[in-house]
Amino acid sequence: MEPIVSSKPDITIKNKKQKGMSSYQRKEGLQGYLFIAPWIIGFLFFMSGPLIFSLYGSFTNFNITSKMDFIGLDNFKKMFTNDPLIWLSLKNTLYYVVISVPLTTTGAVLLAVLLNQGIKGMRVFRTIFYLPAVLSGVGVYLLWMQLLSPSSGLVNTLLGFVGIDGPAWLTDPSWTKNALIFMKMWSVGGGMLLYLASLQGVSQSLYEAAEIDGANSFRKFFHITLPMITPVIFFDLVTSTIGAFQIFQEAYVMSESGDGGPANSLVFFNLHMWNKAFEVFDMGYAMAMSWILFIIILVLTVFNLKIAPRWVHYEGEDRK
Repeated sequence: MEPIVSSKPDITIKNKKQKGMSSYQRKEGLQGYLFIAPWIIGFLFFMSGPLIFSLYGSFTNFNITSKMDFIGLDNFKKMFTNDPLIWLSLKNTLYYVVISVPLTTTGAVLLAVLLNQGIKGMRVFRTIFYLPAVLSGVGVYLLWMQLLSPSSGLVNTLLGFVGIDGPAWLTDPSWTKNALIFMKMWSVGGGMLLYLASLQGVSQSLYEAAEIDGANSFRKFFHITLPMITPVIFFDLVTSTIGAFQIFQEAYVMSESGDGGPANSLVFFNLHMWNKAFEVFDMGYAMAMSWILFIIILVLTVFNLKIAPRWVHYEGEDRK
């Protein structure tokens, strides 16, 4: 008599496999939480408290010297109906973001492509172009104030050698924001380093296959190089946009007396918020401004995340 063979799957073995995978996933998840634990602890102890305090303070008339009286949405109503500089500060900030972010991103990508060539001595050039990214602070801004001086600055002097009458960079309202953007282009080395690392991770077999198909340098750049580094481009765009919206130091140091002059051309949102908080001590109003800026940045970041799948290519991603 032949033994009866059951057609049902071995539930015991299947359950053991599922149990093993579940245990592995729990272990992997625990390791992940351990790695981010320092950030979580730092956030809970050093950031969550100030965030909650500023959120509550935005609904009060807090001005340091008096107690915090709850006034509801009065700060937000005042912001958009009784503050002539709020819209100007948003306009100046948006102008800086819209112009500087694409320029710095494009400049960093092109610079990384140039410095990715296998030429002798290229490491020296990489170091030279990266050095401005490690310099920061008031000293750099004071240096650029000298370089952009209309009469004796090096920039206008060099322009004069080729017959161009340089503008009054920091004293002409129509040129002040462009001067800061020009200064920002000088320090694209940080982004360049990210793109350089990404470029060196692109498989050479893709370029070899493209050459066999007769692709020239431009086709290889637009159909291989750019798609393969889009994750880094996306990361750089998001972080650069957030950083550009928070521009403050440059305008505070390089404008007249830190007030955003001339003609309020450098009154950025953060500078206006600073003046409200530490010049007139209207802390509740400044806290309300900070949350408006947070909402703007949050909306733009979520929008970028939503449209990212349309143009960001991740290696090994299965697109159907």
